[in-house]
Amino acid sequence: MPRTQDFDTAEVIGLARDVFWDKGYEATSVPDLERATGLNRSSLYNAFSSKRGLFDAAVQDYLDRVVRPRLKILTAEPARPDAGVRYYRALAETLATLPEDCPGRGCLLLNSAAGFAAHDETQRMVVDAYRSELSAALTHALRALDPNAPAAVVEHRTRLLTSLSVSAFLLSRINRDEAIAVAHTAIEQLEEWRGTA
Repeated sequence: MPRTQDFDTAEVIGLARDVFWDKGYEATSVPDLERATGLNRSSLYNAFSSKRGLFDAAVQDYLDRVVRPRLKILTAEPARPDAGVRYYRALAETLATLPEDCPGRGCLLLNSAAGFAAHDETQRMVVDAYRSELSAALTHALRALDPNAPAAVVEHRTRLLTSLSVSAFLLSRINRDEAIAVAHTAIEQLEEWRGTA
């Protein structure tokens, strides 16, 4: 008779997500995950098949509980002309208030892009899909900022803002002040575009 699971799967995934977010997939060991979740290797493997299975669950949790709620500022309907500014202000505020020892610095997905995603096709696709989702959200906000902007201009602006977002997240791991400055650069650029719309 199979043993019944006596732990909250969502809670375990959230705890593991924070370890992966802090240390990265490659540097996270199974003993790290055991310590963080309070479960032994056997329980983790029974529930998630492998360390990679737990990481994939953590990535989905990250997308659902962190990324998509953050992007709602950009994608809300009706679209607001100040959505982009509000997004980057919220990002700058988050970066400024996170404790130094917080595991949730940077972006779980972009952190992996600087590591194993370069050699793992599945993770590369996940990271690129995130970039695409972020770009689509920024495009939506930019169309509200300037409904008359030509498609090529919106595409150029989207690429610039996406790059600033990626830079801010990556820099937040090593230089919080510079990451905040990058977010403020995005705000200044958006306000300049709004002034010329």
